[in-house]
Amino acid sequence: MTTALTIGAVPGQVRLLFPGVLACGVVAAASTFLSEHYGAPVMLFALLLGIAMNFLSGEGACKPGIEFAGRTLLRIGVALLGLRITVGQVVELGWQPVAIVVICVGATILLSMLAARLMGFQTLFGLLSGGATAICGASAAMALAAALPNHPLKERATLFTVVGVSALSTLAMIVYPMIAQAAGLDPRAAGTFLGATIHDVAQVVGAGYSMSQQTGDVATLVKLMRVAMLLPVIVFAVVLSRRQAGESGGPRPPLLPGFVIAFALLVAINSTGWLPSFVAKGGSDFSRWCLVAAIAGIGMKTQLKDLVTVGLKPVLLMIGETVFLVVLALALLHWLT
Repeated sequence: MTTALTIGAVPGQVRLLFPGVLACGVVAAASTFLSEHYGAPVMLFALLLGIAMNFLSGEGACKPGIEFAGRTLLRIGVALLGLRITVGQVVELGWQPVAIVVICVGATILLSMLAARLMGFQTLFGLLSGGATAICGASAAMALAAALPNHPLKERATLFTVVGVSALSTLAMIVYPMIAQAAGLDPRAAGTFLGATIHDVAQVVGAGYSMSQQTGDVATLVKLMRVAMLLPVIVFAVVLSRRQAGESGGPRPPLLPGFVIAFALLVAINSTGWLPSFVAKGGSDFSRWCLVAAIAGIGMKTQLKDLVTVGLKPVLLMIGETVFLVVLALALLHWLT
């Protein structure tokens, strides 16, 4: 009886969610078109267009679907990121790039958490911005936000992080190849540097292949290694959230959210080589669409004035994280290679 009622409720649920999901899908398509033609990050376009359409998130037909996109589609997109990575890709890098990535990610996040605390922010904001800088830009910010507990300021912090990391990533795509040339890095070292420091995957690819084919290949592999670091960092974020919730007496989030388990399983399945390439590519493309639609939905729920009120200190924090990551990566390249 319960099953029949549940199945019968599905069409009604679809009708309820369809207008808002459609609106997010239209923004995602428009953002992708603009990104492909003007070269700016697709996540940034999705966020800005979403904010421009925030009137849709008020009481009305689109509200449930927008909430669904900002929550459920986000988790689906993060889980499907596992289809971009295999264990073999990580092994191919050798131990030096892996060590550089692990040290850079860990040190950047820990420094960000400490700096955020010293600047008067919550530690979890430092984890959010540091994770976005150290791992994979806007996608990491969205994934970490999905794992962190609900908070009145969480969405504003997430949006600010997405805007900041997208802008810095675009700047890095232009500046970092010049830094690599000025430092006299060979193609492999330059690829390692670009892959270990530029925030978003698309900008890593653009910067790497602008230098050479070999640099682009190495940069992409190193970047995927950083994406793989998303799993342990999310687990760390959840453990930290549970501890803070326990201290405050609030409800604890689950130790391993379902989308994190799905991410790990998809990495394992993709690593076996049994998955047809068109399935992996299709899942990866669908992941990107889900993430773009999710950030559009979050943008629709946001007032632009909320971003204006964040002040100068969060901007300085993200710039400091970015500079620290560059300096650390160059130092480790000098010491380890």
